[in-house]
Amino acid sequence: MKQGPRYYTKPRRRREGKTDYRKRLSLLRSRKTRIVVRNSLKNICVQFVEYDEVGDKILASATSKELIKNYQWDYSTSTTPAAYLTGLLAAKRAKDSGISEGVLDIGRRRPVKGSKVFAALKGTLDAGIECPHNAEKLPDEDRLLGKHLDEKITTKVADIKSKIIGGK
Repeated sequence: MKQGPRYYTKPRRRREGKTDYRKRLSLLRSRKTRIVVRNSLKNICVQFVEYDEVGDKILASATSKELIKNYQWDYSTSTTPAAYLTGLLAAKRAKDSGISEGVLDIGRRRPVKGSKVFAALKGTLDAGIECPHNAEKLPDEDRLLGKHLDEKITTKVADIKSKIIGGK
């Protein structure tokens, strides 16, 4: 029944299944910069976001499309190595802008061991950003280098990693 004084309409983003407000509130109470990782069917986006009453501020960002444009990535942008490199790129930008720690925000995704979300987290950790995590959830080094996809991809990942860390 949608009537009566006790009826309460839930917020739109809650009804659409886009936002878990309890989890968001707990992340905001930590007062740390959120490392927001979102992936679609084709791309991966990593953002460093700070809360503001007016609206969240994006401090640093990277998408996997940039790997194609700037680093001559020849493979799919939705793979585990692409997620790792995107996290590394975003964290390098965040480190340059003065961010040293954050907390992972995966939204409504389930925390599956070895997933692309945790590959992006591994990239941010390798760039020097502190983030609380469970080491068991991170993917293996072979998956980060792409050995499960192709033997040629491992040299490309190592090359791009050295370019990102070196500053291009």
